[in-house]
Amino acid sequence: MIGLEEGDIIWELVLASGSPRRRDLLREAGLSFQINSPDVEELKPGAEPPRQLCLSNAELKANAVARQDPFSTIIAADTIVTLGGQVFGKPVDLEEAAGNLRMLRGRVHEVMTGVAIYHDAVMSKFVDTSYVKFRNFSDEVIEEYLSKVPVLDKAGGYAIQDHGDLLVEKIEGDYDNIVGLPVSLVLDQLAKIGFPPPTSPKVK
Repeated sequence: MIGLEEGDIIWELVLASGSPRRRDLLREAGLSFQINSPDVEELKPGAEPPRQLCLSNAELKANAVARQDPFSTIIAADTIVTLGGQVFGKPVDLEEAAGNLRMLRGRVHEVMTGVAIYHDAVMSKFVDTSYVKFRNFSDEVIEEYLSKVPVLDKAGGYAIQDHGDLLVEKIEGDYDNIVGLPVSLVLDQLAKIGFPPPTSPKVK
């Protein structure tokens, strides 16, 4: 069991996600945690407005783990890509991924991550939004990118941290949020509930 002791309190931190990107971000921030990836049926794109959609899905994940482990502090997140109100989820195949990239190229889209943190029977929620402008790349670049990067588990069908230079012209906002978790905001929220500071905080 992984925990941090602060005074008479032992904190157990759980990441309610199987995402290797979120796992790595939290480890880089100096946090120790367990992983419990919940089996939940997430709301589909279009079920709610984009901001509420990622919040609702994050809360679904956090609640699923909290039912199993009510005494831990649980972090859950959901990341979506949206353009003009249309939500781009995880593509079902490479054809859909290529279509997504064609729609996003040359334009600025939003990357929203909804975060739910469960602690002591209270759920804290927030959304962080970053903006990504894609280059006006060719279909050949799309083909090259999809040949290099496994994208079927990634919102929008791309990963900024993996050959993102082929696609991305510029970003505004938190890079970590685009990867999958706004770590600085998560650390701020953990501090508000009294969680001990990380042992080796990430230096930016």
